[in-house]
Amino acid sequence: MLIPSWIDSDEKIPDPFGYGQRAVEWLRKLKHPKNLAPGHPFQLDPWQERIILKIYGPRHLDDVYDDGILVARKGSRIVRRVILVLTRGSRKTSLAAAINLLHLIGPEKEAGSLIVSAAAAHEQALELFQESALIIESDRRLSSHVRILRGNNHTMTFGKQNIRYKAVASDGKVQHGKTPKVVIADELHAWEGRAGRSQWEALDSALVKIPETLMVVATTAGKGEDNLAFEIVQHAIKVQKGEIDDPATLPAIFMLEEGDDWKSEAVWKALNPGMRYGYPNLAGYRDKAKKAIDSPSERQSFLQFNLNLWQAKTTSPFVDMATYDKGNRPIPEGIDGLPAFIAVDMSATTDLTAVVACVPHGDDYLILPYFFLPADNLQSRGDRDNAPYVAWAEQGHLIATPGNVIDYRAVEACIRGLCERFDVREIGFDRALARPVMGPLMDDGLPVVEIEQKWQVQTPALNALEKVILEGHFIHAGHPVLRMCFANIAVHHWGNSNRAFRKDKSTGRIDGAVASWMVISRAIACDTGPSLWDDPTLTPGDFVS
Repeated sequence: MLIPSWIDSDEKIPDPFGYGQRAVEWLRKLKHPKNLAPGHPFQLDPWQERIILKIYGPRHLDDVYDDGILVARKGSRIVRRVILVLTRGSRKTSLAAAINLLHLIGPEKEAGSLIVSAAAAHEQALELFQESALIIESDRRLSSHVRILRGNNHTMTFGKQNIRYKAVASDGKVQHGKTPKVVIADELHAWEGRAGRSQWEALDSALVKIPETLMVVATTAGKGEDNLAFEIVQHAIKVQKGEIDDPATLPAIFMLEEGDDWKSEAVWKALNPGMRYGYPNLAGYRDKAKKAIDSPSERQSFLQFNLNLWQAKTTSPFVDMATYDKGNRPIPEGIDGLPAFIAVDMSATTDLTAVVACVPHGDDYLILPYFFLPADNLQSRGDRDNAPYVAWAEQGHLIATPGNVIDYRAVEACIRGLCERFDVREIGFDRALARPVMGPLMDDGLPVVEIEQKWQVQTPALNALEKVILEGHFIHAGHPVLRMCFANIAVHHWGNSNRAFRKDKSTGRIDGAVASWMVISRAIACDTGPSLWDDPTLTPGDFVS
């Protein structure tokens, strides 16, 4: 587990000028209407108090120069960046609101300064704003001094000193030209795409304009190394572990690590310092952990959001690979002539193409995958994809066609061979790049169909594939190329339960997994059993009511 060594320590946090204790005492005078204790005091538990002390206590004891330039005055704050990686339910928003109010109206305020909080989307950006407003509006001592504006431009202004606080979204108008004193970046792991990175760069770069600025990142763990937050958190982890000396960065990271027992209640309590004070709810953790044992999607959610295990392999995994590996059973003999389905995920002529056949066999779905790559530069392609293509070709797991492009005739011949071997009911294609192979097959009357790739089609198909894998009926004989494709999957989620595989978000080739959802969905949708008309014991009268 990764936990700040100082969070539960009895060691006194340096506070030479008393600014840390001043901040703590001011926050303890606030009220919070959600706290049902008499007087509704703002709840600042010991672990949160340690974080506040760690931010505002340590100060420079002398002027600091860098190449003759004054960069910090005596008494100025040492910490300029705070990286809070806290689990869901750890009251990150309340802690961020406390920091916000310290600078808006509290002892850390500075006349004319600007505070900006930003989140992934507008609705999320308003959470911190509303939490701060709730504290202010429930306390007459504060509400008479702060003007709160809602609508298209959510702002607060401490009128006496013209201190402003503004909430923005990472996908909204980029805050170029602003000079914030404090920036609070909420759930940085969810800042996606060019818009999110542009907003971050605009806010982060602005903090060098004036002295004693503060950047606070408050987030849960994210998914994938292609995530903006990944590089920020990775640097902070090295600081917390002592691998990097960076006193200006304060990490407070509570994170599960590979090999930790995620089912242990002792681990949960260590990663959730508020649990001893009633949050997050222990009974809720027990219930979620129980579900996570049998469901890879529940487990991924529990590990990421409740235990802060960074999902580093892909931006959103589809299935737990240990569960997938339960389908590593041999393909039985004597299946020739049975009904079968084929799906084809074509690639550009230089990339991986997958042909996956599925033979329903009792409760099982027998998977026969075939993969194609150009033989030229096979080693360099393997280096690019971090895959042993040369070895797989030698072992017969991969078909390397001569030349520097895939020979589509080899792909077509593979499909025709499967049609001769089995009673093929459908050959499904994603129409993209597929015409050179689809055309000749259609001309010969083979059962070619097009399968759309939109999420409306993928969502029920992925549900069907996930169910088959979870139940151990996806029998793949441990084919290594197919396993690589499943390990590389990235799932893109829309509202509710809608989802789809996304090649552009994956860390490697997923063609075999794409062909798998196509073929499984069609095999399940079609009736592959014998027709009632084939039963010799029945007569036409049996079908008349």
